[in-house]
Amino acid sequence: MSAQKRKALSIFVILIIVLGWFITIFGAGPIPAVKDKLQLGLDIEGGVYVVMEAKTDATGDSLKKLMEQTQAVIEQRVNQMGLSEPIVTIEGQKRIRVELPGADNADEAIKQIGRTAQLQFFLADGTKMLDGSMVKNASITTDKQNGGYAVSLEFNKEGTEAFAQATQKALSGAVTPSMGDVNARAIAIVLDNQIISAPVVNSVIQNGQAIITGGNGGFSQADATNLSALIRGGSLPVALEEVNTSTQSATIGYNAFERSVIAGIIAIGLIILIMLAFYGIMGIAASIALLLYVILVLWAMALMGTVLTLPGIGGFILSVGMAVDANVLIFTRIREEIGSGKSVRVAVHTGFRRALNTIIDSHCTTIIASIVLYQLGTGSVKGFAITLLLGIIASLLTATVVTQLFLTLSSESKHWSAKKYYGMNEDNTPKRSIKRQFHFVKHRKIYYCIVATVLIVGLGVGGIRGYNYGIDFTGGTMMQFNMGKQVELSKVEESLKAVGIHASELVYSGENNSGVIIKTMASLENESRNQLIEQFNKDFGITEKNVVAVEQFGPSVGKDLRSNAIKAVVISCIAMLIYIIFRFEWKFGVAAIAGVVIDALTVIALYGLFHITINNPFIAGLLTVVGFSTNDTIVIFDRIRENLGLMKKSQLEELIDYSINETLTRSIMTSSTVLIVMIPMFILASDSIREFMLPLFIGVVVGTMSSIFTCSPIYFELSQLSGGPKYKGKTSKKSH
Repeated sequence: MSAQKRKALSIFVILIIVLGWFITIFGAGPIPAVKDKLQLGLDIEGGVYVVMEAKTDATGDSLKKLMEQTQAVIEQRVNQMGLSEPIVTIEGQKRIRVELPGADNADEAIKQIGRTAQLQFFLADGTKMLDGSMVKNASITTDKQNGGYAVSLEFNKEGTEAFAQATQKALSGAVTPSMGDVNARAIAIVLDNQIISAPVVNSVIQNGQAIITGGNGGFSQADATNLSALIRGGSLPVALEEVNTSTQSATIGYNAFERSVIAGIIAIGLIILIMLAFYGIMGIAASIALLLYVILVLWAMALMGTVLTLPGIGGFILSVGMAVDANVLIFTRIREEIGSGKSVRVAVHTGFRRALNTIIDSHCTTIIASIVLYQLGTGSVKGFAITLLLGIIASLLTATVVTQLFLTLSSESKHWSAKKYYGMNEDNTPKRSIKRQFHFVKHRKIYYCIVATVLIVGLGVGGIRGYNYGIDFTGGTMMQFNMGKQVELSKVEESLKAVGIHASELVYSGENNSGVIIKTMASLENESRNQLIEQFNKDFGITEKNVVAVEQFGPSVGKDLRSNAIKAVVISCIAMLIYIIFRFEWKFGVAAIAGVVIDALTVIALYGLFHITINNPFIAGLLTVVGFSTNDTIVIFDRIRENLGLMKKSQLEELIDYSINETLTRSIMTSSTVLIVMIPMFILASDSIREFMLPLFIGVVVGTMSSIFTCSPIYFELSQLSGGPKYKGKTSKKSH
């Protein structure tokens, strides 16, 4: 591409960025602002989600078909509730997740959906004649005979025949009533073992169409609408049991959302300042790429219909920090090329080419972790994974295309191609660099001892004392109330005892301790939760409106979370091992996975040592640590692999140390950047995001340390045992 075309393209990119940001913030004509386009999660918008588990022994295709039928029936029901964009999804193999934005009462939502709701039609003697699957439609109509409203029924072919037989038997006079007050000539419509209507049959109905009237005066519009919705909901083909419920106040969620957005803006600002301070004109190119990156990720989420959750925002901001990594790799290579005596223009071209493979290899491992996390995660973890995945892909695109475009332009400029703008002196030495050469392999046994001590102490303490599992792992209930003022926790405990509830944790929340959070190890059903609300109403004068959030986890949910966490780590490690062996060799793969396992165990050990709560966000944090750790290790291994062909006369220990020292500035810069963007999240964001950030914070530090102090020495040990590295002796045009 000619310089003239590059200039035109760069102007076009800048215009796209400016226009893109304007539309993103304000919208333009038929295009809404991105905030109006994005779907907000229940933790932001407020609402209820319910997870229900099918009680069935079906497996394979039978189970799949059963769950799809159940999903369709529930979708019919929730669509009658008048809420905006309800979501019904199959989660795992036997679970249905129902998200109801705008709903504020989990108990009412469950009643509307029906945990075991099976619609059936009985004769007065209890004989079942047909079920809800045979109902084609039910709608509200006017009752011309009695006034008011009536309900019109329409049956499918099978239902038409069954209903004709039912009406014929009801009129025969041979039916002996056994269902309470049900008339001998009536057909009782039963939902979840509750009679919702028992219309009396006046004639045999053979055309598959019937009218249910409400007697003199007919039904009210509300009653007719409710009855038709219940019948139209159909029959669930399998009984369902509530295993997980959450209610989130919109006010609390939106406040957390606003704080998270502010934290994100601050984080992006910090990244730009760091890039400008450390990389000069290269930092300007990276900042332009970053501004485009943010637009791409936000609009990709909006167009894909991705639900934006608070943890998803955390994943997005973390990906902003990791997006810097690709640029830092490129900038490090460019400086090295200038240092070897090349002109700035040639250095930019060569630096990009040499960095490309490293960027792809290091980012692919994080992509693998994100995909596994998305497949095995649930709810908020999926939101975290998808934003992280989109962010990584966007960072690859912007760093390798946009950054390259602007750096190529600057390197061809007479004024901006001066070495000082690239952080280099005229004698080709870097202005800022770590001049000391560290001997990492020589002292490897010291690092082994430190890691072993942390693992033995942490895992030992955790094993003896027991890990601090959250209720999502153990099963249980969390209820958060806005009490309106600070109340004594001892009085709250008395209220709990009055309804037979034991709190495993009882703490204040909100401004001026005006709220309380109650956690129980027992999974409280709707009835128990309603009893507690009634007791609080009696003791403190609060109602359902004071319930800020409710989360309920059945014991089976915790079991699955633990199982999925183990599966996720194992599958990620296997996938990464295969990728690294394919791209490098087996010794690199084994060393990298050994580092990943050590990192994961170290995070678990620290959680055990300091008794930090292990919960659903912990899984996301652990998987991201796996990806980030491998990302850092791959960069060092890529340099070792390259130097194996360049430093043929060097001892392996010297070569590994040299490779680590070459990439040390990049490792420190990338890790520091990721940690820096987490700081605003810790200070400003909500507790749910902090739960995601904590294992990431620990993991970034642990992962960076292990890639330098553990993985590379392990590779050295394996090479010594196997008779030397595979790549030794290869030639290269580069010289030292």
